[in-house]
Amino acid sequence: MLNKRYFLIYSLLMTTVVVASNFLVQFPVNGMLAGINLADLLTFGAFTYPIAFLVTDLTNRQFGPQAARRVVLVGFIAGVLLSILLATPRIAVASGTAFLVGQLLDISVFNRLRQQTWWKAPLIGSLLGSALDTAIFFSLCFAPAFGFIGPNDDFAIAAAPILGVMTTEAPRWISWAIADFSVKMLIGVIMLLPYGALMSVVRPMPATSRPA
Repeated sequence: MLNKRYFLIYSLLMTTVVVASNFLVQFPVNGMLAGINLADLLTFGAFTYPIAFLVTDLTNRQFGPQAARRVVLVGFIAGVLLSILLATPRIAVASGTAFLVGQLLDISVFNRLRQQTWWKAPLIGSLLGSALDTAIFFSLCFAPAFGFIGPNDDFAIAAAPILGVMTTEAPRWISWAIADFSVKMLIGVIMLLPYGALMSVVRPMPATSRPA
């Protein structure tokens, strides 16, 4: 069972990640990579957001899925409130929905794989959660089909070469989604390092190894 002290610690960590990501999303990554202008595709928020999966997975490992869902709920509330204050209603709906659904999928996958090789649960859970998170966010935020949530961003839906270099064209938000998920996959792999290092410290409490 998650006691108040650990709930506060994990909730503060999750809130910090959400706040940092919402702040850093305002700053594009400057530079060129293989002829691609990174400022057109990525913000620094893409590098901090995947840490939320690490917080969720450590909570899940130590206290189980129910405790992890409580911590995710705190992050969801913080994220929605920040988005309402700092962004448009459509972005608030998109970011809140994507965060909640992606994190809940990560919890479910992690719990099913937790008895297998140590790296499978955090890696597969975070990658699947990130894929769903990315698809939901960019679709709700920019796809014309969801225009009833709020006005479309003309720049985002305008056709452009995919990733700025391919001959095939698609709405710009498709390139943004591809670049965003690529970074999330990279960070998801890197996050195995702190997860593995903390395994001996963050040990499962009794009764947390059962699916729930």
